Amino acid sequence: MTKTKSGLARKGTRNTNRAEIVDQNFVEFLQNWDSENASNKQAFLSDMQSSEMTQDDLLNLLHYQIQSRQVDLIAREMRARNEGFYTIGSSGHENNSVIGYLTRKTDPAFLHYRSGGFMMARSAKDNSIDPLYDAALSISASAEDPISGGRHKVWGSKKLWVLPQTSTIASHLPKAMGTAVAMEQAKRLKHTLPIPNDSIVVCSFGDASSNHASSQTTFNATQWTAYQNLPVPIVYLCEDNGLGISVHTPNGWVEANFKNRDGLDYFQADGLDIIDTFAVAKEAIDHCRKTRRPVFLHLKLSRLLGHAGTDMETEYRSINAIEAAEANDPLLLTAKTVLQTGLLTADEIYADYVGTRNKMRAAAVEAAKTSKLDNAQDVMQPQEPYDQKAVEKEARRSASMEARLKVFGSDKKLPENQNARHLSIQLNRALHDLMAKYPEMTMFGEDVAQKGGVYTVSSGLAKTFKGNRVFNTLLDETTILGMAQGAAYMGLLPVPEIQYLAYLHNALDQIRGEACSLQYFSNNQFSNGMVVRIASLAYQKGFGGHFHNDNSITAIRDIPSLIIACPSRGDDAVAMLRTCTALAKVSGRVVAYLEPIALYMTKDLYSEKDGLWTFEYPPSDDIVSLGAGRVYQEKAKDLLIITYGNGVPMSLRASKLIEENSKKKIRVLDLRWLKPLNKEFIAKQAKDVGTVLVVDEGRETGGVSEEIFTIIDEHCPEVIKARVTGKDSFIPLGAAANEVLVSEGDIRKAAEALI
Repeated sequence: MTKTKSGLARKGTRNTNRAEIVDQNFVEFLQNWDSENASNKQAFLSDMQSSEMTQDDLLNLLHYQIQSRQVDLIAREMRARNEGFYTIGSSGHENNSVIGYLTRKTDPAFLHYRSGGFMMARSAKDNSIDPLYDAALSISASAEDPISGGRHKVWGSKKLWVLPQTSTIASHLPKAMGTAVAMEQAKRLKHTLPIPNDSIVVCSFGDASSNHASSQTTFNATQWTAYQNLPVPIVYLCEDNGLGISVHTPNGWVEANFKNRDGLDYFQADGLDIIDTFAVAKEAIDHCRKTRRPVFLHLKLSRLLGHAGTDMETEYRSINAIEAAEANDPLLLTAKTVLQTGLLTADEIYADYVGTRNKMRAAAVEAAKTSKLDNAQDVMQPQEPYDQKAVEKEARRSASMEARLKVFGSDKKLPENQNARHLSIQLNRALHDLMAKYPEMTMFGEDVAQKGGVYTVSSGLAKTFKGNRVFNTLLDETTILGMAQGAAYMGLLPVPEIQYLAYLHNALDQIRGEACSLQYFSNNQFSNGMVVRIASLAYQKGFGGHFHNDNSITAIRDIPSLIIACPSRGDDAVAMLRTCTALAKVSGRVVAYLEPIALYMTKDLYSEKDGLWTFEYPPSDDIVSLGAGRVYQEKAKDLLIITYGNGVPMSLRASKLIEENSKKKIRVLDLRWLKPLNKEFIAKQAKDVGTVLVVDEGRETGGVSEEIFTIIDEHCPEVIKARVTGKDSFIPLGAAANEVLVSEGDIRKAAEALI
């Protein structure tokens, strides 16, 4: 081999560019290798044989590791030219290529950002994929990036069943677990999976991530499920390099924490030793696939090149520790194993190393020339897919009469043949109807099965559809929402329940960071359509305090792509729920379906026993289109009240009293959909009347009223407007709650002032 510096700094110069040093270390190792130094060739071959690794396996894995290393090195060259925008690499973790190699391309994979080796190995399972060019496209934020379309540097592939993940620590673990559970549930429902029936899930993460709350709740839910002898076919791949950016993981902590967990089968390998990694990983993967039990595969690794290109490792790690890690470079050690076995010469490995470098450099040059996202419309295009015609057609489609009669018992008992009823009853009937329509629909959450939910909205569903479709979960919102995402990946239609709006915040990242971002980060190649039912809002006559009377929806209103529905009456609830499930089914959308708790049992509107807030079950083709509001007294011109939820009957009562006293006519608009707001419709109604009162039961800051005011200012600034909102306060227990919520008196006073 010709000895050359390759334009790189040499070890010993205390160069702070560790990428150059690691690169040169490998080159010098090959340059200095003397075949006469090879020893114990038979021992290496014997170890390979006992691990069931073939010579081709070893050579393939070395090549994938070289590919992964060159992606890391060239990413830094791209950054230096301002042609690349991501430098978190996989150096030191290259032996995760073994897991990519041993699993199938139909095994769903949820990967963290140090998974370059895995991706190179899995990409080799599809000849149409060029992993180097794909990586260069992703690093350069190219619009031609085959997974995200230039929206983020993620490991992902539709063809390879690698679902793109965000950079949020451990947030992908709950949905990986949910996918494994859903895979088995779908089989019990006789639902055809999009992958082979014996597939398993792979989920990789770092040692520091194993301490995160999202990890802990995932492992707990996994063990809770496995403890009941239910299958959870997932391999949790913990890549333990001893560091969480700059924070050291205590030596032995991961092993002590996970080795003896009931319901989680533990395997450990030396992640720097390719043969040991192969042997243990194969055993772990085969065990998971055969037994359908969850596996914790613990690989001990090194982290090279710091956390990212901008990371000055010497700020928190001694130079001796850094050089010790570099001496244990797994790429170097794998090359040494190949040399010891005599399968390749140093010159042959060097040729692959340089040849791969040249290919990656060429890929980087070409990627830099490709088009980039250069306008907001293109950036946002995949995050809110909506085919109105298809959605509305699906929403109007009814279950077969045979299926409905099987559920409801007889023609006489069909909901449309029953008397007018209140919100909770009509919701219950709608859920029965939709479960009949969608055999793949599942409902789950805390207490939803035998108990029928906290407010009995799901009463009878478990008895009718059995536990495979309606079931209780452990009391953990993160798990519930993770399971919902997994169910959607496997082709089910999940309708999870969150008991109270305040409880959603325990797990909001599963909606904000994960479920609602998937279509965006996958360029709409993956979706996880679901309808999340949430018992919501206030006005429970002081019962329960804040945690059962949460009137704030600000935290969910700013989540891109999330749809928020909020019915105020039973017939609307049914028609809107039909549209919501169609949105999830047809367009893959995530819907938050807010059910006003205080209106569940409300039957009367103006006086006791008037029954005016009970409504008949709407015909099967009756739907509420996305964004469509309901207008009461559409010809009224003296005042328009815009409201939603509890505000609707409150505003109607206040309006009636005003009309009786002043003869003024008041129009009331029930928004019904809180996100996205129908701007054109709101502006049209406001302009038509000229005077508007917004009644927002949410808080003054961040409430719906702020956006409505902005819509009016931008579309019809001549309109006179005012608002009544809740106070910026948590809701106290008892009668004191009335002091911080909107009252009918507040509405009357504000309306009369405007009139």
